[in-house]
Amino acid sequence: MNILGILTQPSAAPPVPFDILVIAGGGGGGTHVGGGGGAGNIAQQDNRNLSGTVSVTVGNGGARVPNTDFNGNGGNGGNSLLGSVTAVGGGGGGGQAGSSGNNGGSGGGGSDNAAGGTATTSASDGASRYGNSGGSGGGGFGGGGGGGAGASGANATGGGNAGVGGAGLNTWSAYASATSTGVSGYYAGGGGGGGDTAPNRAGGAGGGGAGKNGSGTATDATANTGSGGGGVREVFSQSGAGGSGIVIIRTSGTYTATATTGSPTRTVSGGYTYYVWTGDGSITI
Repeated sequence: MNILGILTQPSAAPPVPFDILVIAGGGGGGTHVGGGGGAGNIAQQDNRNLSGTVSVTVGNGGARVPNTDFNGNGGNGGNSLLGSVTAVGGGGGGGQAGSSGNNGGSGGGGSDNAAGGTATTSASDGASRYGNSGGSGGGGFGGGGGGGAGASGANATGGGNAGVGGAGLNTWSAYASATSTGVSGYYAGGGGGGGDTAPNRAGGAGGGGAGKNGSGTATDATANTGSGGGGVREVFSQSGAGGSGIVIIRTSGTYTATATTGSPTRTVSGGYTYYVWTGDGSITI
């Protein structure tokens, strides 16, 4: 109430500048000369003003191809969002000895003699996007590596040599060290392809799953890194699942939100306050 006795509405809280890091879920690897899964998009922006209640969505990792299936492409990862900022899920790796990798935040690796998927990095919301294409499959039964946020997946070469997954990014190592997330500071590595020739092809730095030569089970991507799962060579073998995404925001100094949902972790470190979501939720500024 003001001095004239007239009721007034309280003023809205001013916006707060945050650095934001939004990482989508990675794609699953393919089977039957399977390409590695592509990493999810990384969307990043410094000094983005947030106000009111801002919703958070964390994308799931893309589905593996189970060993009960003859062959197939891995599933795409789910999108992650912070308000209107969207990071696109990674593309699943190609399968069926001739299928291209799926398009996505980073593209999935292609199966035998097939192209890798392309990356989606354009947006109009002010945030920067990071993603790369998947590697192509090579003749002689080798799948391409899934694309990572920092590099494209490697092409398979002749003789059944599958491609390694593209590296993720460590641009935000400070986020990882302060919040115990990421893999050695990296996020969003591509999955390795499956092929005939040993050794198994590694996933990209940041949590990408290794591919599997021959039969058996490829490696899952690390959870909450947005990385791609590994592909596998043989039919009736199991590819690796993609890693789920994550949403991290930080602001300078010591800050406590008005309210949050989704049980984010709050950490104060190095002159910043961090909020980290590994599942859906919100923050009220």
